[in-house]
Amino acid sequence: MNGRYFSHLNTAGELITQFTGGLPFNLYLKQFFAAHKKYGSKDRRQITSLCYHYFRVGNALISSDLKNKIIASRFLIATEPDDFISALKPDWADFISNRSLHDKCKFLASVDIFVKLDVLFPLPQHLSEDITTDKEYFLLSHLQQPDVFLRIRPNQNEKVIAKLKQAEIPYSIENQTITISPNSSINTIFESDKLVVVQDLSSQRTGEFIREALSQLNKLKDRIDVWDCCAASGGKSLLAFDINPAIQLSVSDSRKSVLFNLQKRFAAAGIARFDSFVADLTKPIHLPQPFPLIIADVPCSGSGTWGRNPEELHHFSLEKLNDFASLQKNILTNVLPNLKVGGILVYITCSVYKAENEDIVQWLQENHKMKLLKMENIEGYQQKADTMFVALLSTT
Repeated sequence: MNGRYFSHLNTAGELITQFTGGLPFNLYLKQFFAAHKKYGSKDRRQITSLCYHYFRVGNALISSDLKNKIIASRFLIATEPDDFISALKPDWADFISNRSLHDKCKFLASVDIFVKLDVLFPLPQHLSEDITTDKEYFLLSHLQQPDVFLRIRPNQNEKVIAKLKQAEIPYSIENQTITISPNSSINTIFESDKLVVVQDLSSQRTGEFIREALSQLNKLKDRIDVWDCCAASGGKSLLAFDINPAIQLSVSDSRKSVLFNLQKRFAAAGIARFDSFVADLTKPIHLPQPFPLIIADVPCSGSGTWGRNPEELHHFSLEKLNDFASLQKNILTNVLPNLKVGGILVYITCSVYKAENEDIVQWLQENHKMKLLKMENIEGYQQKADTMFVALLSTT
């Protein structure tokens, strides 16, 4: 039996060593297992779990041996002994149940594996100031997988709750937000974007800023032209539509395939009136008419979502951060000429880095003479959710 666990450990070590980023790790695993048919479903789950546990904790472990770091990662995250720990490190098993993280770290130090949590997250000195004040809580949030959140579409509460109860899926509800376990399967319960939208809690909260922008423009119910300039999967467009179904949406992305998928999503959601066009916003763009409201959910590091994609904790650099900040400035420079005088820009990232958040806001004020109305780091790590940044700015 121990041989199987050693095999899982060896395979996880090989995968971690060979993975160099460039694509999501789940896709990398899919390709690996497709090419190695010998692994059964239980083997795949165990190997996958070991890899992701390492990605969550590995940066913080000071040890020369990768395999020990993989086991130590499992040890730190586990809440009770499992067969893997018991088989490979039986003397560790008694130090799992009802033990604090501090006690576990102290135990690992006794076997020459040291935990340095302040380096768990890359470039901690570049975090936004609000997050820096709660740094330890933020860092520790990456030891667990975030929850899954559903946004209930307008007037659908009763139907949604009835379906969840019928499927016997545990959930909690607050306002229009359903929280479920990341292991829950909802694909067979809900048709995508009809009754609910799968959308992280913090992403849903950006709707508060979109609503405020519409309110300041006195367009909470009236028709208004809105351009979602970096639409991607369209989550912010759907959110804006559900806030005010009278809006006239225009959506753009640099990828034609993304817009094709977005059109199908809009059809499922009942959005019949919208414009879509391919736009490379790294180049100047001049649209026929300026927009009173532009939503710019710009490409970014995605660092606020790394609790869901912990492999990124190991494959990020200051060079990449600077590249994203430069890209954001380039995009905004090309977008802003299409914002109406007196109009509002909703600037959004899923980043926790100051260079992509507060520094961009300051740059907009200094270089584009924009007025800051409001900004916030939406600290989702307090609710097992993503962390995002959003700012409202107006032209003067």
